[in-house]
Amino acid sequence: MGSPAAVASRVEARPLRRVLVANRGEIAVRVVRACRSLDIESVVVTSTVDRDGLAARLADRAVCIGPAPAGQSYLAIPSVLSAALGSGCDAVHPGYGFLSENPDFAAACVAEGLTFVGPRPEAVAQAGDKARARELARSAGIPTLDGSPILETTEAAVAAARELGYPVLVKAAAGGGGRGMSVVEDEAELRGRFTAAAEEARAAFGDGRVYLERFVRNARHIEVQVVGDKHGTVLHVGERDCTLQRRHQKVVEESPAPNIPEGVRQDIRRSGVAFAEALGLDSAGTVEFIYDADRKTYAFLEFNARIQVEHPVSELVSGVDLVAAQLRVAGGEPLGLTQDDIVIGGHAVEVRITTEDPARGFVPHPGTVTVWDPPAGEGIRVDSHCEPGYVVTPYYDSLLAKIIAFGPDRDTAIDRMLGALDDLKVEGVPTTREFCRAALDHPDFRAGRVTTDWIAERGLPDYLETQR
Repeated sequence: MGSPAAVASRVEARPLRRVLVANRGEIAVRVVRACRSLDIESVVVTSTVDRDGLAARLADRAVCIGPAPAGQSYLAIPSVLSAALGSGCDAVHPGYGFLSENPDFAAACVAEGLTFVGPRPEAVAQAGDKARARELARSAGIPTLDGSPILETTEAAVAAARELGYPVLVKAAAGGGGRGMSVVEDEAELRGRFTAAAEEARAAFGDGRVYLERFVRNARHIEVQVVGDKHGTVLHVGERDCTLQRRHQKVVEESPAPNIPEGVRQDIRRSGVAFAEALGLDSAGTVEFIYDADRKTYAFLEFNARIQVEHPVSELVSGVDLVAAQLRVAGGEPLGLTQDDIVIGGHAVEVRITTEDPARGFVPHPGTVTVWDPPAGEGIRVDSHCEPGYVVTPYYDSLLAKIIAFGPDRDTAIDRMLGALDDLKVEGVPTTREFCRAALDHPDFRAGRVTTDWIAERGLPDYLETQR
């Protein structure tokens, strides 16, 4: 990359004037508000069912680009680009999900003279390929799990699994967000699963390549928030614990991570920065690790080349506005910070309130929100696009809001979150509010003893028993 001074001499600052927000829901609202804080105009794309939503009303302008199905609107690259160019935008912020980690979209933005508010297209492509990202981590001296190369046949997978030892994790090379992953306990299961896993990966990601990794039984999910600029600076903003998961999807996130030896914590943070530097990161991103609670060791999992759903917990413990930082560095501004300037203090916890029914296996539940009264009070932040009368459609994810609680210590943050969940009033659709409350108040979570399988193995059965 060269020295920061050398890189800076080649970067021309072009502060953004007007940004197209290529997303919907709470993250669109979040980006619009960040633009407003920086005196940047915002234009939001919408589908026909979202054109009267909160993000569209808050933005300076809204452009309807298609019908409700995402493939005909939020995922339609030509439509999104036309909206950006037709409304005079000079940049595109993709949020998370949809096109945020699509290297073709990032490259198309650049080709049209638009600034992509995210990592360089080449970095997005490299990070999105799990196998390539793992090799980059190894080259940077970062611990990685024992794993196989890309596997073409069932017999090759069986041979690799014999060498790794069961259980193993079958992973899609182009996967993300927990999709394209399955745990296999023995050879018979692998023989029956391998071809199906490749077909599922091809259907979901357009890429059927899969590989194996050693499965960590007593695992925690720790990730490092990193941010870089176009002048060669890369910093971390602490780590998050995202261990409480359901089917590889995060339910509760917190920062800093509890019950980790301080030396290991600092090593994980340094490894996050090392990976981002090796990638040449010039925006916000997240380096994900798996922590083996038995061995007290960690290993690289993947890199997410976008803002994360759970970024607010990092903002609250660090004081760094990550979305504003994305916008500034996309315009060529330096971060203006050193690592010593970022002091992690206090504790933050986030829960996702979705319209899913825990008592029925978390089935998404479309409907109309008839009552919406979010909590407030000391240390409480709510990121949401929801309001009374909001219609939850079957076309998109079921997230209504993220509730974040901050306190001087972990116990205070959890207590404030429990109070916030008690204060939240939502009617018309089932939600995960009570499930989140039960999980947070469980002795295992309070003691920081949960693993990535805790909900499936203990927490979910416990909760369902209370509902009978």
